[in-house]
Amino acid sequence: MPSLDRTTLRERALVALRSAIFSGQYAPGDHLGEVEIASRMSISRGTVREALRHLEQEGLVTAGLRGMLRVRTLSPAEVSELYRVRGALEALAVTELIASPRRSEAVPALEAALARLDAAGTLAEQIDLDLGFHALLCELSGNSMLLSAWRHLEGPTRVVVMSAAAGQDREVTLSADHHRPIVRAVEQGDAEAARGVIDGHMREAAERLAAKA
Repeated sequence: MPSLDRTTLRERALVALRSAIFSGQYAPGDHLGEVEIASRMSISRGTVREALRHLEQEGLVTAGLRGMLRVRTLSPAEVSELYRVRGALEALAVTELIASPRRSEAVPALEAALARLDAAGTLAEQIDLDLGFHALLCELSGNSMLLSAWRHLEGPTRVVVMSAAAGQDREVTLSADHHRPIVRAVEQGDAEAARGVIDGHMREAAERLAAKA
């Protein structure tokens, strides 16, 4: 991570640390030492502490013994819970979206999100755009409380997927084609089919990722 100047230090430290976690530079379970990070970035420990606490609120960092902060790890049970909650939220999102007058306008936006996912190169880009598609689905529902709840799960989801995704498994589950049946169901106004696809995706992800947790 690069040394930072004094302009918006907390924000820049936050971005740098978040990026280091998403890229795998800091793996799940790694200790995030204030002294080491402050030295590497040439900023104060207080600034690092503020950034780490923000990441804790995002669900990316957790306090362990004696309050030491580490990159969050999730147990198999927690991974299963995470994806059950995501499934419930996203099923509600497609139900409300399909029932709303925004449905026809939503399809091109969702297709554009899939096109961006198709063009993704690195694993980090794929995860970012995959989650972007699901966030857009929630946003298009028009339910701000639903979107806020989903955003609270985004950090833990990133950590789980980054630590487990690899090879062919990653190529299938993060592909645009894997998500396209959701868009088709929205386009056809078939809420039951959309919920079924989402439920299947979340069950599959939970089983696969929990086995690797």
